[in-house]
Amino acid sequence: MENSILIFLQLLLAHIITDFVIQPDKWVRHKRNHKSRSKYLYLHTFLAGFLTFVFLMRLEWWYIGVFIAVTHYFVDLWKLQFDRDDLKIFVSDQLLHLFAILIAWLYLTSNFSNVFSYFAEIFRSQAILATLIGYLLVIFPAGFLIGKATKRWQNEVEDDLRKNSLDAAGRYIGIFERILVLTFILTTNFSAIGFLIAAKSILRFSDKSETGARKQTEYVLIGTLMSFTITILIGFLVRHIAF
Repeated sequence: MENSILIFLQLLLAHIITDFVIQPDKWVRHKRNHKSRSKYLYLHTFLAGFLTFVFLMRLEWWYIGVFIAVTHYFVDLWKLQFDRDDLKIFVSDQLLHLFAILIAWLYLTSNFSNVFSYFAEIFRSQAILATLIGYLLVIFPAGFLIGKATKRWQNEVEDDLRKNSLDAAGRYIGIFERILVLTFILTTNFSAIGFLIAAKSILRFSDKSETGARKQTEYVLIGTLMSFTITILIGFLVRHIAF
């Protein structure tokens, strides 16, 4: 198992250095402008394969370096077909690279036959399923529930929020705060929840001099308290089932 993890870390290290450490902005711009005709695309993919070979430190695994270089080339070429380089494209690009790394790792460690049994064990584990469902609940249904419950006040503060808040910022803040609260509960770091509430209160309510600020403060506070309450209840339920 230890050797298996080491191989995965070696493959991952080669990717991180290739994509984020030694790739200057000049290369990225040149690739975006010239796509398949960019010399830096070929240099970049060569480095991906070469560093993989170097970090694996096994001469007989040279073909893994070739595999990583070829898959890296086609994934980057796919990414360059888009005019934009937003979060969705970035995440998709990295997931495809990680998938290629996973395939190489499974091959080197002869774990292909264990993949299905591993997933079967996951879906037979009460603790893992309860934890997964808990996170899904706080990310998706909890947000919809809070939105429905606070809808009666949304019209009163809608204009103020639109003028003074980033688009959909509140929704993402709510998602991340519920993920953190659930994580704190599952790891028995209950005191950290208090620090999270205090930090959010300072950031959200430090400047309320404008007209309608009281309504906005009350609206956000209601949503925050509902968010924390729902997440805490889900967290203790998950702990009861999983642990």
